[in-house]
Amino acid sequence: MGGIAVSGREALFPNYAPFFSARLVKGKGSKVWDENGREYLDLMSGIAVTGLGHAPDAVKQALIDQLENLWHVSNLFEIPGQEKLASMLAEAGCADLAFFCNSGAEANEAAIKLARRYNRKVLGNNRYEIIAFQSSFHGRTLATLTATGQDKVKDGFDPLPAGFVHVEYNNLEALEAAINDRTCAIIMEFVQGEGGVNPAGPAFAAGVKRLCEKHGLLLIADEIQTGIGRTGQMFGYQHYGVEPDIITLAKGLGSGFPIGAMLGKAFLRDGFSAGSHGSTFGGTPIACSAAIATLETMKREELPKRAARLGTEGMLRLRAALADHPELVSVRGLGLLIGIELASPVTDIVMAAQKEGLLVITAGPNVIRLLPALTIGEDEWFGGLDALAGIILKSKNGVAV
Repeated sequence: MGGIAVSGREALFPNYAPFFSARLVKGKGSKVWDENGREYLDLMSGIAVTGLGHAPDAVKQALIDQLENLWHVSNLFEIPGQEKLASMLAEAGCADLAFFCNSGAEANEAAIKLARRYNRKVLGNNRYEIIAFQSSFHGRTLATLTATGQDKVKDGFDPLPAGFVHVEYNNLEALEAAINDRTCAIIMEFVQGEGGVNPAGPAFAAGVKRLCEKHGLLLIADEIQTGIGRTGQMFGYQHYGVEPDIITLAKGLGSGFPIGAMLGKAFLRDGFSAGSHGSTFGGTPIACSAAIATLETMKREELPKRAARLGTEGMLRLRAALADHPELVSVRGLGLLIGIELASPVTDIVMAAQKEGLLVITAGPNVIRLLPALTIGEDEWFGGLDALAGIILKSKNGVAV
């Protein structure tokens, strides 16, 4: 028998509760339009995805060209686009090898599997435990939501996989105390995005790497939100002078076309021997064409450098504008990943911003998160910040007036 006929939102599982009332139908650059033709300034970029703005010309043309030729062949064939993209990513950072998938959760899943398998099959030990941090976010698969340091994403999914331990972020003593003879890796975001825009302290980041070297642990850098120029460097870890062993990417890598990547150092090659891991749609010719065009544009236009400048100037502007607001806790971040923390919940302020034609997002109950396109015009950026500051200044106890 068929199901009951339903349509519209009733035909969808209710796991997504749309936060915004606008139904967006068009985007270009840092502007989007709803079905009624109303224009909005987008300072969230689809949660750090459209880093080159909406429908960037170079990526659009690369996709059109690829769609005219070849869409999918499977990883039973060598795919030239994968090889080119892997080389570009290796050149941009400290990794040597790449595995391509479709999302950030899949990239982190691959990193977890690689860390465990490398210890078991290559080193021949029984280490399997991975230390993660409170307030972190690593994905929605069973393994990655278990790695995530937020209980809300785990509700109802018991029993969860074993082998994950959580400690306080930016607390080196707690981290060292958690390491034991089962530990194989540490996974961290160098700026926690979903958890409140919390940057790692320089001493903490250096200490994490030092502990990994001391105990023979792999360091996994979750760069899904911080990678691809977002923080003012191509990768967030590059601000700290440390090199991870494994890097995970997604979000901004394909400018809106789904692609994820797990990168690793050369010594990890045998951890993923033939047949050990795979993905039907990972690294298709179409996905790789979008990512290649994205990286080429990033390099050509020096967008990480631009993000660093606009982010620094933007945070200074916000701090000055909000200095007298009695509920301001801090304005913090790296590059164009910025959090504005208030003493009260900020949902009402975010909704008031939408009514004023400005799209921002939260990072926890009390933090407004800004994730504009790295290509945003300076007048758009600073004008948007001034408008947001005005809305915040009119708020009281988290309620916009």
